[in-house]
Amino acid sequence: MILRRLVCRGLTSHLCRPVSLTWRAPEMARPSSNLAEFRKEFAKAKHIAIITGAGVSAESGVPTFRGQGGYWRKWQAQDLATPSAFSRDPSLVWEFYHYRREVMRSKLPNPAHLAIAECESRLSKQGRSVVVITQNIDELHHRAGSKHVYEIHGSLFKTRCMSCGEVKANHKSPICPALEGKGEPDPSAKDARIPVEHLPRCERRFCNGLLRPHVVWFGETLDADILTSVEQELEKCDLCLVVAARGVPVAEFNMECTPATKNFMYHFEGPCGITLPPALAVHETDVI
Repeated sequence: MILRRLVCRGLTSHLCRPVSLTWRAPEMARPSSNLAEFRKEFAKAKHIAIITGAGVSAESGVPTFRGQGGYWRKWQAQDLATPSAFSRDPSLVWEFYHYRREVMRSKLPNPAHLAIAECESRLSKQGRSVVVITQNIDELHHRAGSKHVYEIHGSLFKTRCMSCGEVKANHKSPICPALEGKGEPDPSAKDARIPVEHLPRCERRFCNGLLRPHVVWFGETLDADILTSVEQELEKCDLCLVVAARGVPVAEFNMECTPATKNFMYHFEGPCGITLPPALAVHETDVI
């Protein structure tokens, strides 16, 4: 569940241009997997930042469209998640995102999402804060109950008008009548070839512009306002899970070690649905 590209070069991924932060990862000894020691740091922290990536959603069965077998029909995400692909074939791109929206209706937050949300709720009563900074666009953190969430890559369930620019939540199923029953991922499925006037349209008065998914596509930059807010959160945090480093304790929860692991104080290996709940559970110093 790690956002590997966050380390020392800012909140970015292969979808976005690099954004430089001023942090430098301190040289550290081999990271500890001592949960008791981590819990002491956790008990002292007033502002906790939790950074999540695709791994936390994968444990809920959400397709990542990465690596071998990560295809929708004959395409990988990077083939369709681009402004040029949408300009060339908006029907095909909307089929892909309609499929992803419909898949999410059968997925539920897993123990990692729930542990983070419960931790935020519990600590807020103690005057402490928890912020979630996520690469994921599936809204599972919201559905788990997290309130303070920055979705740096947008959301499957928001649209943006290509004409007026309005961003709006949209949980319709299907998002438009023409997409009902479409989006079959089988490689033999035929493209729907939906006329552009029947694709999702803006409902703003006198607009009727073509809508696009409100997600950050390959070749696009992160929203500047969200990036500024996230930088502010990371500057004030005194404990960070999963990735980042600026002299504060950092704990990595990941399925495996990465090149960045050596820079962290703590490393807990395994599925985050198993490793996170005990790490974020009620501490003996908590005021309930």
